[in-house]
Amino acid sequence: MNVAAVSFRDANVGDAERVAGLHADSWRRHYRGAYTDSYLDGDVFADRLAVWSARLADPAPQGVTVLAEIAGEFAGFVHVILDDDARWGSLVDNLHVARAHHRHGIGAALMRRAAGTVLERGATDAMYLWVLEQNTAARAFYSALGGRVAERSYTRPPGDVPGRLNGRPAKLRCVWPDAGALLPPG
Repeated sequence: MNVAAVSFRDANVGDAERVAGLHADSWRRHYRGAYTDSYLDGDVFADRLAVWSARLADPAPQGVTVLAEIAGEFAGFVHVILDDDARWGSLVDNLHVARAHHRHGIGAALMRRAAGTVLERGATDAMYLWVLEQNTAARAFYSALGGRVAERSYTRPPGDVPGRLNGRPAKLRCVWPDAGALLPPG
């Protein structure tokens, strides 16, 4: 797939169902074991739809959601919360690519979009995200993009509902002190 064929646009409220569907699908594939099967096989889509419907209907000024599309087909999205943390900078709160579009450069292109947004609108150039420790593919992806692990913590349950977790899954803070490192030289 040619990444040049990918178009990007800001998400709007009409995109909530597609974004929630991809988010739920991604969690079902990558968070199994950390999140309970009953949540992943049951409430996850409804939960994500409520989150994304609210988030896109009344966007926070510091929240930016960008969609990737190929010939009008939804391929992925990234959501950034600008200036989320005084030390670590802007938070890449979500990055998900449709399974059919994995390994085609869309995730990296979305990370570059996130970095560009941080550099253009953030108070600092720093950017970070949290990744589940068990998600080795995502960890390798972020490492290949120059992210480094800065700390380990424990994830909170989605929607702060304790019954949605299996035990205490660990998460890692992956950081880019200068989001400009994600952009091509020039």
